[in-house]
Amino acid sequence: MCARKMHTDEADTDVPLVRRLVAAQFPRWADLPVTAVDSAGTSNAMFRLGDDMVVRLPRIAGAAHDVAKEHRWLPRLAPSLPVAVPGPLGKGMPADGYPWHWSVYRWLDGETPAVGSLTAPHALAADLAEFLTALHRIDPADGPLSYRSEPLAARDQATRAAVAELTGVVDTDVAIAAWEAALQAPAWSGPAVWIHADLQPGNLLTVRGRLAAVIDFGCLGLGDPAVDLIVAWYLLPAHARGVFRTALGADDATWARGRGWALSIALNELRYYRDTNPVMAAIARQVIEEVRIEHTHAAVCPRTTDGVRSAGPDHTVSAQARGAGRGTGGDRCPE
Repeated sequence: MCARKMHTDEADTDVPLVRRLVAAQFPRWADLPVTAVDSAGTSNAMFRLGDDMVVRLPRIAGAAHDVAKEHRWLPRLAPSLPVAVPGPLGKGMPADGYPWHWSVYRWLDGETPAVGSLTAPHALAADLAEFLTALHRIDPADGPLSYRSEPLAARDQATRAAVAELTGVVDTDVAIAAWEAALQAPAWSGPAVWIHADLQPGNLLTVRGRLAAVIDFGCLGLGDPAVDLIVAWYLLPAHARGVFRTALGADDATWARGRGWALSIALNELRYYRDTNPVMAAIARQVIEEVRIEHTHAAVCPRTTDGVRSAGPDHTVSAQARGAGRGTGGDRCPE
């Protein structure tokens, strides 16, 4: 059976294809079992190879362009990062009707964090801040631009178009108000830094509630560090966001841009995936709701440090979207 399709230009991928590709190009692994990995990821189809490896086949041409970048840069960045990242083991060639380069990586153990039922949200928030601090400090020399390297204001037309298309699905008036508030933040004026640019739940792995690995670096490159703050709304409950922001040292402008990035990405994801990927759509809906709540509180309590009222561990927010099992990549949304 072919992997579930979410794009009109998506390549056919299935277990027999992977077996043929591996046998022809990596014969030393030809006898290992191949099993499809259940994932809500949108850019790559994943297949476990034996116990210790995973085959990653780009679904679309845009994702195929990321293969060379990940093989070049992940081994260079990994030693400077506090948690595991994918380790490339082999780069496959187009063959047998499959049109693009593909990858074999080492398998990373862990669980996709369940949004809304994190076991140690404050500790995880600190872990995420530690990872981003390390990533943002790596020498950016010769690094490529991120998939999301544009200034936030450059997304205005696409974001408003997504809001218009979601009339009746989201509160469009509040979405536009929150978006316009984010656009009022000063633009990033510092040097571009390394950013992951897609820190969604499906791109994180945890062990006993703590961050163990960050995966899917397809959007990797140089850009505004605010892009990586989307994880505050994509994953963390409201009461843990202050821990994350303090540990990261994000100023008001960076925090506002990060919230704008989260809203813009979620709106486009909901527009694109609401009929084809229920997990991604549910998470996007929840991000939009979290931004709405924080925007409303920020308007009422403008002096709070993180846009929400201070709260202890028992602070409650609206029900969170939950992922479907151990994913292997939230991946990017075509925008």
